[in-house]
Amino acid sequence: MKDALFLLGLGTLITHELYWSYMSIVMKKSTVVFIAFAVIVAGSGWAHHNMSATFDFNQRFTQTGTLTALDWRNPHISLSVDMKSEKGHVKTWLFEGPSPIVFRRRAIGRSDFENSLGKTVTVEASRARDGSLSGLIREITLADGKVVALCPQNC
Repeated sequence: MKDALFLLGLGTLITHELYWSYMSIVMKKSTVVFIAFAVIVAGSGWAHHNMSATFDFNQRFTQTGTLTALDWRNPHISLSVDMKSEKGHVKTWLFEGPSPIVFRRRAIGRSDFENSLGKTVTVEASRARDGSLSGLIREITLADGKVVALCPQNC
């Protein structure tokens, strides 16, 4: 018998030709699944921006003001802090931080920030490259005196 029979799965006998036809279909489906997975992974990687492109790590500054808003969600938290200028004008600064999990690893939770809403906080940050009133948080001192250092994630 020239066409050998192969045992496939649960005792099903198939011919050599049918086996290779089956394997061809499996490989095509595997290739499609791999390409779809690669596109999804590449898309999510592309969506996450490079912090050094947005913020200048060499332009550090420290500001003290009133924490007015908190956005606690992935992929980054953000804070709004009202700061008075030397002339008494209030300017709202926007600060971006890492994901909430980074804070949880440092035993700091959303409630720690919520307890500081409407109170004075001090933020050390890297300035936005576009010159806007925004920065990447390097270290923050909350109203209760807790200091949260975020380096090396944000440095």
